[in-house]
Amino acid sequence: MAMKMTPRGKTVSLILRRTLAATFCTVAAGAAMAQPAERTLTIAAMTSPSALDPHFHSTNNNNMALFQIFEPLIREANDGSLIPALAESWKVVGDTTWEIKLRANARFHDGTPFEAEDIAFTLDRLGKVPNSPGPFTPYARSIKEVEIVDPTTIRVHTHYPNPYLDYDLTRVMILSRKIHAEATTAQFTSGRLAVGTGPYRYVGFTLNERLSIAANPDYWGPKPEWARVETRYVTNAGARTAALLAGEVDLIDGVPVHDVTRLQREPNVKIFGTDSYGTAYLFPDAVREQAPFITDKQGRPLPSNPLRDRRVREALSMAINRAGIVERLLVGQGTPAEQFAPPAVGDRAPDMPPLALDIAAARKLLADAGYPNGFRLTIHGPNGFFASDGEVLQAIAQGFNRIGIDTAVEILPPANFFTRATNRDFAMFLTTYTANLASNTLRQVAATRDPATGSGPFNRQHYTNPTMDAPLTEALRTMDPTRRQQLTTQAMQELIRDKGIIPVFYLRVNWAGRSDRLTYEPSPNWYTQAQFAHPIAP
Repeated sequence: MAMKMTPRGKTVSLILRRTLAATFCTVAAGAAMAQPAERTLTIAAMTSPSALDPHFHSTNNNNMALFQIFEPLIREANDGSLIPALAESWKVVGDTTWEIKLRANARFHDGTPFEAEDIAFTLDRLGKVPNSPGPFTPYARSIKEVEIVDPTTIRVHTHYPNPYLDYDLTRVMILSRKIHAEATTAQFTSGRLAVGTGPYRYVGFTLNERLSIAANPDYWGPKPEWARVETRYVTNAGARTAALLAGEVDLIDGVPVHDVTRLQREPNVKIFGTDSYGTAYLFPDAVREQAPFITDKQGRPLPSNPLRDRRVREALSMAINRAGIVERLLVGQGTPAEQFAPPAVGDRAPDMPPLALDIAAARKLLADAGYPNGFRLTIHGPNGFFASDGEVLQAIAQGFNRIGIDTAVEILPPANFFTRATNRDFAMFLTTYTANLASNTLRQVAATRDPATGSGPFNRQHYTNPTMDAPLTEALRTMDPTRRQQLTTQAMQELIRDKGIIPVFYLRVNWAGRSDRLTYEPSPNWYTQAQFAHPIAP
């Protein structure tokens, strides 16, 4: 990003958005809570962050850990509202201009002041992180330049109207140009440069094992309620539950759905649950002429990739018993999906019909597509990434087998899975995506990949559909909310018609905690964070 002087101040390329002026509301002083003194919070969490670089991989397991150490300009509350963080207020002053007032008293953990120039530096860095499996660049693509009016005021100028810029900014954690100018991902992960402005500071990290953080005594906002937070990464759900019941930890996430009722009966345990912003979905390779892990019944290569045929994708969708998965495997802790956005998400398409289970119709579609005897397929998924993920994958495979597709399942550790998915190693995979706007989900996962515009960074199968892209692109530049909703609905309807992505179910997420130790605010983003855990006063 270029920087130059203007009569009003400095100008730098950057990112921001939305018709809203948010003002900081002072949190009730202290809420009668004691100093964190000796309070230590112990957590057993499903999934470790893959790195401590806040711009390396935009995925839940990284973001939830790092939002404790680093902060964005604007924060998304658990009720979906947007609240101040390093920005005290923001407002739209023109279709392509936003004005943001910055917090004057924020400092990084080493005492370095937070400054307006740090925003431009941060946004410029988003596209420069080597080997990023999920870059943050889409959140900055609409920015043309940032005008630094004074030390606590900036104006962000966009290339085009961006009605969702404020939501974009909730995803971008701010770094210091003085501390992090030459920072590498390895230096963050080692802890050397894991220095943010957040309520907790880095103490130690071992990949796939443990993250230790401690209260930031100089935090600009409400003082942290825990002196220290120890998060252990335990992929085995039974082991997490056992640790909670044994009193070894205070809080666990990813509560196994079959354990919810049992834990509710435990005298010192409480379940904290909510409907999430997440959708579990299958992503078929509908693009390549030849795809891996697809053969005929004898294991020989097929003349072409059957997943390119919409009828085959429709047949696969019809073979999934979504209601059965939710009822039997999830024990009601979810909802069958009919689109790529759950009910808790804003701007989802209204009145979408259910995705039917119809084995006979699915078989006919396969025959019509030229596969009356089916074919052989392997589907992949991550292990321990969401509740009952392996069992769900097996149930989907059973449905495919019923329509004549011999289906195998391969489950991988999340880090390995996402690397391989990004490398297009799979014919079809099951995973989840979480966002509080349907338009954001479509932009990130289903839109045609375009590094120039930042669209489709998580479109790992390189799906492309101009009939969907056109209304989505217009929606993302339309300030009128009624017209924007019409366009977003049109894009969602086309994605589901084409089965470019096959939604399976919407997730309910549950935490379990020691009721004598804490209460917990469940996050629809699935975030397991110390900020949401509140100690029971002694």
